Amino acid sequence: MSEYQIPKLWEWNQEEKSVSGNQPVAGSRFEQKLPVGDKPLQVYSLGTPNGMKVTILLEELNEADVAGAQYDLYKINIGAGDQFGSDFVKINPNSKIPAMMDYSENEPIRVFESVSILLYLAEKFGKFMPTTLAERTELMNWLFWQTGAAPFVGGGFGHFYHYAPFPQEYPIDRYTMETKRQLDLLDKHLADNAYINGDEYTIADMAIWPWYGRLVQGELYGDAAEFLQAEEYTHLKAWADKIAKRPAVKRALEAEYKEIN
Repeated sequence: MSEYQIPKLWEWNQEEKSVSGNQPVAGSRFEQKLPVGDKPLQVYSLGTPNGMKVTILLEELNEADVAGAQYDLYKINIGAGDQFGSDFVKINPNSKIPAMMDYSENEPIRVFESVSILLYLAEKFGKFMPTTLAERTELMNWLFWQTGAAPFVGGGFGHFYHYAPFPQEYPIDRYTMETKRQLDLLDKHLADNAYINGDEYTIADMAIWPWYGRLVQGELYGDAAEFLQAEEYTHLKAWADKIAKRPAVKRALEAEYKEIN
């Protein structure tokens, strides 16, 4: 049993304060000047699952020769605290990657939160999003599912299984249970569907694959795929492997991030 006792009032240990570490306050921590390239879309991101979503869609748009989808990709080193710089916070006040500026409009438009960027680009270019009410609603169902479910996988299972300073049975059991439930949900859904939204490849696949596809392929959290017995989710694994073979997805995984300094 843990010796930890919950205090009556939580207090932040400011001795742990750093530029890159978590703090209980929002806003910028230092002055910053982000570079702006000559492409219409400026993306400030990193190769995390959330960052991959946007790069995959941009590469798919360019694969389809969509005019105006060219982009510059800049590295936001979250370990160094780049996300707390003044320019980045102006784009995303929540200080999370990815974030994007669209300079192709009469007035530049900022877009933050990965799924918001997916929706923005899909609507702007009319690609990878269905148009009927029923199909669009199904797409939104899965996009909102992903945004609500993935924190249990990343901040929950991934953190306590792979990143926490020491193993703890209770949180690992709790978040493993939920992660396997989610994997089973996707596996059952994909048993009857070629893609997340049915027969067509959409931004729902691009949102879900970097988290769940990469997890069952053994690309997240060390040996987590073995621990989770990911080979049991045969339909999910087949879908993950199919997405991974797409040329645009391969390019997105190999994308080069320009330094901001």
